[in-house]
Amino acid sequence: MPSRRQLANAIRALSMDAVQKANSGHPGMPMGMADIAEVLWRGHLKHNPNNPDWQDRDRFILSNGHGSMLHYSLLHLTGYDLPMKELENFRQLGSKTPGHPEHGYTAGIETTTGPLGQGLANGVGMAIAERTLAAQFNRGDHNVVDHRVWVFAGDGCLMEGISHEACSLAGTLGLGNLVVFYDDNGISIDGEVEGWFTDDTAKRFEAYDWNVIGPIDGHDAEQIDAAINQAKQVDDKPSIIICKTVIGFGSPNKAGKEESHGAALGDDEVALARKELGWDYPPFVIPQEIYDAWDAREKGAQFEAEHDKLLSAYAEAYPELAKELKRRYSGELPAAFDPDKLIREAQEKGEKIASRKASQNVLNELGPIFPELFGGSADLAPSNLTIWKGVEPISKTNFGGAYLHYGVREFGMGAIANGIATHGGFIPYDATFLVFVEYMFNAVRMSALSHTRIVHVFTHDSIGLGEDGPTHQPIEQLEALRALPGLHTWRPSDSVETAVAWVEGIKREKGPTALALSRQGLPVQPRSEAQLAAIKRGGYVLRETEGTPELILIATGSEVGLAVDAAKVLEEKGRKVRVVSMPCTSMFDEQDAEYRESVLPRAVTKRVAVEAASVNGWYKYVGLDGKILGMHSYGESGKAEDLFKHFGFTVENLVKIAEETLG
Repeated sequence: MPSRRQLANAIRALSMDAVQKANSGHPGMPMGMADIAEVLWRGHLKHNPNNPDWQDRDRFILSNGHGSMLHYSLLHLTGYDLPMKELENFRQLGSKTPGHPEHGYTAGIETTTGPLGQGLANGVGMAIAERTLAAQFNRGDHNVVDHRVWVFAGDGCLMEGISHEACSLAGTLGLGNLVVFYDDNGISIDGEVEGWFTDDTAKRFEAYDWNVIGPIDGHDAEQIDAAINQAKQVDDKPSIIICKTVIGFGSPNKAGKEESHGAALGDDEVALARKELGWDYPPFVIPQEIYDAWDAREKGAQFEAEHDKLLSAYAEAYPELAKELKRRYSGELPAAFDPDKLIREAQEKGEKIASRKASQNVLNELGPIFPELFGGSADLAPSNLTIWKGVEPISKTNFGGAYLHYGVREFGMGAIANGIATHGGFIPYDATFLVFVEYMFNAVRMSALSHTRIVHVFTHDSIGLGEDGPTHQPIEQLEALRALPGLHTWRPSDSVETAVAWVEGIKREKGPTALALSRQGLPVQPRSEAQLAAIKRGGYVLRETEGTPELILIATGSEVGLAVDAAKVLEEKGRKVRVVSMPCTSMFDEQDAEYRESVLPRAVTKRVAVEAASVNGWYKYVGLDGKILGMHSYGESGKAEDLFKHFGFTVENLVKIAEETLG
């Protein structure tokens, strides 16, 4: 039987060989954390390589994702579908071993970890999801939801501000199912971190109310094993195990130095490291006895078989709960969900309300029939209107609810919600003011990159929020969100389009949705059945004069009503005008060419776009002969109606611009 050190050295060898072959990557962390990984993966991690998506598996997250070869080595050695050729193609186009772990590319990768700290925050979200599912479904000794979340994190993760947001909340919630291994190696790319990172990590996490273990020797298997067992005994606090390690362990000349952090060791140093580690095998060759010791397929099958027995007994005792749990994990929507009814009722009511209020009305309808809907706001619930009637917030002593008060933690919120979505069993939504997407933009980007099913709710969508002034008035944020590939950004014009936006966001299985909602009241526009059906296509003809239009007015959100009123004036002057409501540009862009031509015919070159936000994104819709009524500056502090007049968002000004366009 190979020694534990030999088993860990298999990770080191694969990592340094793959990085060397690619001449790109980070060998130091995998070599430094190999001993910790060996103890965790062979002795404590509940997983099944035969079925990477088995629902009650433990979740393992490599937050310091630059060390991705550690994770790929573990997946290969334990029996996942990741053959050696993929390790040999590390960081190459089309391989299953990209530079950072990416969810959906490789079996066994739970979440996309690139920007440091976000994997740790994702882990907090997964731990919240596990605790909440357990509270909703476990009964008596039928613990059908019972798994842990294990996170590897480094100095960079703990330096990033998101770690403070996420770990503070994790301590408040007492997430005893979360264990973080802190790779305390004292080195970052710039060198020894003592010049810029001197936090007392133990005291910091004690202040968060975490269970702090260590420092321990991260290369001593017995100490690591004892620390993990100690963490598993604590159920009312998350645990952090501080592991003192040597980055690049085994490299004679680069161990403990920044040279091993972010670059290949070099052929000569790799050869010396092989001698130092006693690893007498060629690159990418693993002896069978080492494979046999690592192979987790039989043990994983036993884990799943035991859980299947538990599920069978659970189904006999609680058949409806078992059926519901299966539905939740499958992502199937509730049978009671009737989107057409929801949209039609909003049209029939015809209420002039803010789209943020219309959003809450939708939540009041969805909440009782969508137990998987898990919401939260960054301390702005009374303004975002994200709490629906009867929803119960979760807390350290009660995880049976479906709402989370995130506190003023926008970035942490976004990444935690991504973790909840990726875990499964929930459709999460988060919320803040649109202007504060700046605090969480990278988490929104990661939701798009990872194709997560999540709804980001952003209210106070324009200068229409008024007196709070330009610090709170979004100008460029809509354009930034629309620029994200894979994100559907909706800015609805009334309660009907708001209902459609929510329905499309809920139904969308492979990708996130963002809602930009107003503070001010918006009148409901009259629509035919055909127009109601067309809203989901992202852009549609809302109003037009009979005959071929001379001019097309394109608008979103609160400016749709303005465009309609201006069209009426122009029609009275004998002009033929079409009004296009464009609540979701990305959805419209995904439509076939015939449909897009039917809405924006190329022959009609006289066009005006109107939106109380940056003008830049609208040029592709209005062309060279068109004009845009939008924002060319930041806003001002004042009443909403005064601001709209000040910046030219009036019927008179829009009519003037339209007439200039018509010539």
